[in-house]
Order: sequence, then C-alpha cells, then structure tokens
Amino acid sequence: MYYFNNKIMTKKKTKTEGATKAGSGKYCFPMNKLDVVPAGTGYSTSKGGVVEGERMLVGYINKAKGTGSRPHSHPNEQFNYILQGTLDVEIDGQKFLAKAGSAVYVPANMEHSMVATPEEDVIFIAIKDLSHGIIGKATDGTMDGPKFMPGFEPK
Repeated sequence: MYYFNNKIMTKKKTKTEGATKAGSGKYCFPMNKLDVVPAGTGYSTSKGGVVEGERMLVGYINKAKGTGSRPHSHPNEQFNYILQGTLDVEIDGQKFLAKAGSAVYVPANMEHSMVATPEEDVIFIAIKDLSHGIIGKATDGTMDGPKFMPGFEPK
C-alpha cells in the first residue's frame, strides 16, 4: 500500500518486475530517474526505467557500448527510438545499423538481437504492448547471459 493525496492506495502489479505503474493519479514520469530494472535478464545487458500503463509499456533503456542482446523474441511487438549511439541490429536475418534519431520496429514473436557499437553507450526509448512484460526469451532456450563484443566482456 502507499498513500496518494492522503488516501490509502493499493499498488497495482506490473508485468515487469520493478516497473513503475502508471495511473491512479500518476501521469508524469522522470524516465531517467526511475528505478533501474533489467530489460533482458539472461540474454541482454539492457536496463533502465520502465513505466507500465494498462495496455502499453515504455522504457528508458541503456546498453553499454560493445554489449547487447543475443537472439531472442517476445510475444509483444516493440518499437525502439534511439536517442544516443548506434545499435547493430539483426531482425529476421536482416542486418542494419540504427543510429540516433532512428526508430526500430520488431514484430511480435520475431527473432532479433541488438548490440551497442563500440563507440558509445546506447540510450533508447522502448515501447511495447502489454501482452507481455519487457523481458523476452533467448532463442536458444538458455539464459546464459548477454552478448559482448571482443574486449567488452565483464572483467
């Protein structure tokens, strides 16, 4: 429970553990100041603040340079709007670079991977429908960790 305008409120559950729930008087969110949650546990280095509404979620997500996601999918479609940096993307076998100012679309259940290029960290806004939370599942069925470019492995 929490208090809002001196009323006792029940905290609504989110599909993404640690996400902030929108509504019930909460309508504006400082995205870069929200609690940081993993956005790809077991297959990606993505992390950031996540807000969930009734039917959509939005995340302010960071991928450290030279790191990212192994091939994975999720049942919800997704848009990523890149604010900073460049993502090396592969979706359904198609490879491309997505630079700041680009929007990347991933259809539901489509295998994809995204890695921040070595030059700088990537910050992007992730938008997904709420048929599922923000975290997907690695294509190979394992949750053995994210993808690291050579020289960017954890020390």
